[in-house]
Amino acid sequence: METNEKKLEFYGGESISFFPIIIFVLLLLLTTFVWGSTSDGALWVPIFLGIVITFFLAKNKKEYASTVIEGIASVDAAVPIVCWLFAGVFARILRESGFADGLAGLAGNLGVSGTMFIVVSFIAASIFAMATGTGFGTIAMGMGVLYPAGIVLGAHPALMAGAILSGGAMGDSMAPVSDTMISAATAMKADIPSVFKHRVKYALAAGVLALVGIIVAGFSGGGQATAAVHVPTNNIALVMIVPVILTIFLAVKVGDIVIATTIGSIVAGATALIFGLLDFIQIDVANPTKSALIRVSGPIEDRVVDGVIYNGLNGMVQVIILCLLLFSTIAIMRRGGGVTKLLNSLSGVAKGSMSVEIIISIMTIVISSLIGLTAPTCLLVGASFARPLAEKYNVGSNRMANILASQACAFCYSMPWTITMLFLIGFTAGTDAPLTGVQVAPFGIFTYAMTIVMFGSIFLRLGEKDKSSGS
Repeated sequence: METNEKKLEFYGGESISFFPIIIFVLLLLLTTFVWGSTSDGALWVPIFLGIVITFFLAKNKKEYASTVIEGIASVDAAVPIVCWLFAGVFARILRESGFADGLAGLAGNLGVSGTMFIVVSFIAASIFAMATGTGFGTIAMGMGVLYPAGIVLGAHPALMAGAILSGGAMGDSMAPVSDTMISAATAMKADIPSVFKHRVKYALAAGVLALVGIIVAGFSGGGQATAAVHVPTNNIALVMIVPVILTIFLAVKVGDIVIATTIGSIVAGATALIFGLLDFIQIDVANPTKSALIRVSGPIEDRVVDGVIYNGLNGMVQVIILCLLLFSTIAIMRRGGGVTKLLNSLSGVAKGSMSVEIIISIMTIVISSLIGLTAPTCLLVGASFARPLAEKYNVGSNRMANILASQACAFCYSMPWTITMLFLIGFTAGTDAPLTGVQVAPFGIFTYAMTIVMFGSIFLRLGEKDKSSGS
């Protein structure tokens, strides 16, 4: 991949550019899995140390510092952060209004709880993601609405979150309006409708496997309530379904999660105020019976302004800081030449159509897992490596586009350090069941099912004739 940027050089060569992410992953496993921490420091300290330690291995320290700033200031970093802030406020309004309790009460009265609610949530998330093509939007809606209700209904928290994550991954990998699908088709110069037509069979097969996996995991102990669950009834709060439906409609119609959640937050806040679910402002109210959008409290010399809006923004601080530092590591890998070296090394062992498909799959999985982004991975691997190799070894453009889209939406979603996973666990902060990425990772069942399906199709040569529309 050609670039006009000055290369960032390290003592030890290009492979050192992977050190920040490697150190981060190893320390993340220590802080979250071994020490069992869900605190800010459990996420921030590992990645900060990864960046600092690698600093001493850079030949040009000033260039290294500039690269760190470049990553933090990138548009790629800004886009998810803006989405998180607006989605965080929307989700907090729904949570504080009691909508989750109302939804849980309705589901409980219908006899849906525990594992069955997780199954329903996976299907709902998949449909929403396929309609909108956005994994972020699906996670925002699912974790804001379905996750709190599932916890009340006795669903296993990690399996519940994993089901929502799986639904987002499924939609992102196959929706015609998904940036992942569009990027994969564009990189391979394939026709998007044709790619989608060939794509459905793989995604649906993985979806069925994921559904079975969720049911098995749930009824074998992963989704049952640990005790008798009392489901509170809050019928008035069910009126909040109106802003939820409106937000979903806007997300599908406009395709912009910021626009959808901005209007959704305004309508949700107004609805909650009209029906007495929230107060607009509370000033020095002792023992309030409900939450307020804005709350002022504290002694005159140290007044505090918080409330539902503040809590929604503040709840995303953990993942935002981690995101900024993570994009620095991505910039270091890119400027240090590590990604290009890895891709060149893998492409050098291609010997035939099957080996090309395997190599492109490995490239896509590794790069998407490292940088945590699906569409850029498809463009990076597709344009520079997949397309020339596919043309050389006569692999159909639709076939290769499907491999790119499928494998990009696999481990990129389910690994504990990726942006998507961090986004998801950010919604669990402040709930009765906070989670870490390590806890959720085993339950991103669709992502593993998709990988199995695609490698199965490669080894069994299924879909080998998925040529381009013009072939």
